[in-house]
Amino acid sequence: MDGRSHFYRRIELESMLRMCSRVAAICIALLLWIAALDQAQVVLAPLSLGIIMGLMVLPAAQFLERSGISPWLSAGVAVILFLLLIMATLTAFALPISTWVDQAPQIWQALQLRLNDWRATIESVNEVVAQVSKGVGTADGMRVTVDENSGVETVITLAPQYAAQILLFLVSLYFFLATRESFRATVLTLCVTRPLRWRTARIFRDVEQLMSRYLFVISIINLGLGLCVALVMWLINMPTPLLWGMLAAFLNYAVYVGPALMTLILTLISLATHQNLFDTLLPPALYLGLNFIESQLVTPRLLGSTATINPFLIFLSLTFWLWLWGPIGGFIAVPSLLILSAILRNIIPHLALSMREDLS
Repeated sequence: MDGRSHFYRRIELESMLRMCSRVAAICIALLLWIAALDQAQVVLAPLSLGIIMGLMVLPAAQFLERSGISPWLSAGVAVILFLLLIMATLTAFALPISTWVDQAPQIWQALQLRLNDWRATIESVNEVVAQVSKGVGTADGMRVTVDENSGVETVITLAPQYAAQILLFLVSLYFFLATRESFRATVLTLCVTRPLRWRTARIFRDVEQLMSRYLFVISIINLGLGLCVALVMWLINMPTPLLWGMLAAFLNYAVYVGPALMTLILTLISLATHQNLFDTLLPPALYLGLNFIESQLVTPRLLGSTATINPFLIFLSLTFWLWLWGPIGGFIAVPSLLILSAILRNIIPHLALSMREDLS
C-alpha cells in the first residue's frame, strides 16, 4: 500500500513539474515576444498602424474595386484620399492653433497669476511633503536637470527616422489594400485540411468586418461628439469653439487617455481665460458630461455586444501598448483586442464570449 501511494505521489509530482515547465516556457516566450516588439518598434509600429488604418479605409477600396478598378489602382486612390483627409484636418487645425500660439505669452502670464492666488495652498502642501520626506529619510530635495542638447539638434537627428516611419506606414497601407486578397489566398492554400481552411477564412472575414465596422462607427461617433463639443463651447462663449470640437473628436480615438488629455487642456485654457471658479470649471465639466453620454450610452448602443469589450481588458491593453509603443500603441490598443476577439471566437468560442461584455 505504501509503495502504491508513493508511486501515485511520484506521478503527481512529475505532472506538476511538467505543468510548471510549460508555464515557464510560456512566460519566457511571452517575455521574448515583448522584448522583440520593443526592439522592433521602429519597424513594427508603422506596419501595425498601416494595417489598422487599412482596415479602416477598406470599405472605400472595396467600393472602388466593385466599380471595376483594379486592386492596385483602388489601393492608390484610397491612400491618396486618406492623405487628402489628413491634410484637410491639419489645415483645419492650423488657423485656430496659430491664434493660441500667438497668445501663448499672455496665456502663460494669466496662468501664473491664477496660480499665485493658490500659492498659500501650494506652499502648505509643499511643507507637508517636506515633513514626510524628512520622516522617511529623504531630506535631499528633488533636483531637476536640463538637457543641454539644443532642440534644433534633436529635430535634425530624429527627422530622418520619423520620415522613414511615415514612409513605411504609407507603403504598408498601400500594399495591405492592394494585396489583401492574394495574401488571404496564399494563407488558405497552406491550410492542409478543409475544416482548418474554413476556420481560417472565417477569421479573415470576421476581422475585416469587425474592424471596418468598428472604425467606421467610432469615426461617426467621434465626429458627432466633436460637433456637440464645438456647439457647447460656442454657447458658453469659449474662444475658438471649432478647435475644441476637432480636438475632442481626434483625441477620442485614444480611449481613456484622449478624454483625460482633452479635459486637462480645457481646464488650463479655462484657467487662463476666466476669472471666477464657475466659469473656469464649466467647459471641462460640460465636456466630461458629453464624453460620459458618448462612452456609456451612444457607443455601446451603436456598436452592440459583438464589438464591445470588457473595460478592464481595454485598460490593460491600453496600458501595455502605451508603455510599449507610445501614442501609436494607444491608437491600436482597442483594435488589437478586437482582432484577438475575432480570432478566439473562431478558435475557442467560450473564451471569446468571456472577453465581451454586453452593454446593450
